[in-house]
Amino acid sequence: MAQEDLVFLSIGLDTVLKENTQLVELLNRTQFEGLTDLIRAAPSVFVAGAGRSGLVLRMTAMRLMHLGMAAHVVGETTTPAIRAGDLLIAASGSGTTPSVVRSAAKSREVGANVVAFTTAADSALADLATRVVVLPAAQKQDHGTTVSHQYSGSLFEQGLLLVTDALFHALWQIDGSPAEELWPRHANLE
Repeated sequence: MAQEDLVFLSIGLDTVLKENTQLVELLNRTQFEGLTDLIRAAPSVFVAGAGRSGLVLRMTAMRLMHLGMAAHVVGETTTPAIRAGDLLIAASGSGTTPSVVRSAAKSREVGANVVAFTTAADSALADLATRVVVLPAAQKQDHGTTVSHQYSGSLFEQGLLLVTDALFHALWQIDGSPAEELWPRHANLE
């Protein structure tokens, strides 16, 4: 790797770490109150997101499955119907991603709860949500660099990963199961 490449990589790492630290510091942590109870009470947890947000939520579903929860990814062929009492965890930086908003609307229609992760508290997704967690990150189309110097929603997606991994960690601590009990649920057909 050329010296110039190392300089750019170092600058990039510093930017990503600094912006994620700021995001975590700016979180309204009261928005997380009761989320672990909502997740634990749901017979099934579904996740819905598009693009990179969807990829992050796939990781969340995997971790919930490791805890022994019934976790499903919206759009997969084996995903069952959502029902009253279930939970949809939905993510859209703008809060307007059509497939995510439709999933939230259907979830509410059948009596399921919706937790929305977004940057837009006044969005269609937030309006449908039982609980809203606003991540103080730039939206995908915000190219102004006042909130983030990263490309196209990267800070939102990174923040979503941090927050959902922290939620998993909290759920795991509440559950009290040792890692050795979770491990047998890990995929073994890889």
